[in-house]
Amino acid sequence: MVGAQSGPRVAGARSRRRSRQSAGRVRSVRFGLTEGEYREVGAAAGPAFRGSRSVRDGKLTESGAPGRRGGSRAEASSVIGKVLRGERPAGLIRYLYGPGKREEHLDPHIVAGWRHPAELEPPLRPDGRRDFRRLNGLLSQPDAALGPRGLSKPVWHCAVRAAPEDRMLSDVEWGRLARDIMHRTWLSPYGQDDEAVRWVAIRHADDHIHIVGMLARQDGTPPRFWNDYFRVREACRAAEERYGLQRTAPGDRTAGRRPTRAEHEKARRHGRPEAPRVTLRRAVSTAAAGAASEEEFFARLREAGVLVRTRLSTRDPGQVTGYAVALAGDTTRAGGSVWFGGGKLAADLSLPKLRCRWDGAPAAPQPGNRLTAEERNAIWEHAARAAQEASDQIRSAAGDPAVVSDAAWAASDTLHAAASALGSRVVRAADSYARAARVPYARIPRPTPTGNGLRQAARLLSAAAFAGHDPVLAQIALIGRLAALAEAVAELREIQQRAAQAAAARHAAGHLHAAAGTCQARPARARARTAARLAALGFPAPGPPHPSAPRGPGRSESVRAAPQPWRRPGPQPPRPRGPTR
Repeated sequence: MVGAQSGPRVAGARSRRRSRQSAGRVRSVRFGLTEGEYREVGAAAGPAFRGSRSVRDGKLTESGAPGRRGGSRAEASSVIGKVLRGERPAGLIRYLYGPGKREEHLDPHIVAGWRHPAELEPPLRPDGRRDFRRLNGLLSQPDAALGPRGLSKPVWHCAVRAAPEDRMLSDVEWGRLARDIMHRTWLSPYGQDDEAVRWVAIRHADDHIHIVGMLARQDGTPPRFWNDYFRVREACRAAEERYGLQRTAPGDRTAGRRPTRAEHEKARRHGRPEAPRVTLRRAVSTAAAGAASEEEFFARLREAGVLVRTRLSTRDPGQVTGYAVALAGDTTRAGGSVWFGGGKLAADLSLPKLRCRWDGAPAAPQPGNRLTAEERNAIWEHAARAAQEASDQIRSAAGDPAVVSDAAWAASDTLHAAASALGSRVVRAADSYARAARVPYARIPRPTPTGNGLRQAARLLSAAAFAGHDPVLAQIALIGRLAALAEAVAELREIQQRAAQAAAARHAAGHLHAAAGTCQARPARARARTAARLAALGFPAPGPPHPSAPRGPGRSESVRAAPQPWRRPGPQPPRPRGPTR
């Protein structure tokens, strides 16, 4: 079950001009939704947000990256939303009770609220339509009583949907879940129905409900709704446990920022294989894995063709406090580059978090230095040993998070460094593993000798990646050790009951096993071709037939091959067509 929050700006019935005004964004969070929920929330925002980008989608692929197309998606795909708030509840209530854009709203009714649902249900008019005036007036009373002390956008909207595979919940079960959400978000704690905010939960389909509340308490005090999304996730996970529904990942901020729907559509229009946000996150992760200092990190990004812009401190103009990256050719409508801050790519890619991994890091060989084949093999073997030691350490100390967290996090650096040399399959493994590596809530683990060994191996691999790309046995051994390391991390995340991170590590291990099989097949084919060539040298091909030999059945006279005329090197004139004399 997934909870989504959105608060579309809704227009009053008196003025159409107000409905076309911009709603404004309060803040944004990241969370997963099903495709059906995306359509529902987008439809709810549609009447008020013409052309709004407040709800965005992206298919979750095996690599953990969003899908590349902006069209239709499977029901199990995940999308991204933004938390918005509106000004008036009238338009939203009217939409939720309406037929929907495709007549998908069936039997809309209230299942829970700050009062009994029977008291809040809008009555029917003589013409068969609903009369929402009483419900809208009751919802808006506390906000109107606050006057200028009220919030500019007090409408709070939360859509909660069950997975397609889940059983159909009853009205009582949906109502209990809605009350639990309002209690956990501190908008309407249990026992405070007459003092807290006023709200209703409307059900117009079998698999989801919409909670509409006003961010104004009845006792005149300001409501408390900080981190409301995470509280909604807690309520949804509690409902999954209570009703035996499909489990979803917690909102622990371990997932990277997924591209928005607009980014997917723009990438598709420009013929890009993926959204620039995904490409930049991979480039930044690879540069950070191979760098030992801030200066080397920025230099590697520029060498990779990434545009870099640093942010200087307002107090100390010489101090760099952040950075942003962009792809050449990815521009806005005005012609400027589209910049992404490191923290907008992933929680562990902000400059302060990157500086933590560079603290006291030894310098690695520079990419320009020429490495021999023996030196490259030694680097691959050293990285394989480091991966094996980390795998053993994680399995032996799985109960001590302080010991294993840094090793699991540093394994991502080794994977990204190996991916820069070994191709697409390892790239997909590195993308998949990224979520499994992160510590929840963007915390940075304490450095350990095992993690430092993996980071040093990643810097050495980055130096070897510039020198040679030929698959060798040492590289195949490294891929196998990295697959074992990913499996050890998957077991660790399962022990820690982090299903999403465990699945990410399993996906990475599968990609690595496939990459190891590909690398093993290539040398075998090369040896077969070499053996064939050696055999051809031992048994030379027969020359042209002897002049006295017959040319074929029924032919006894000898034919000598005419000497070929000398031709000038370069392109030849076109041959004449048609009959010749």
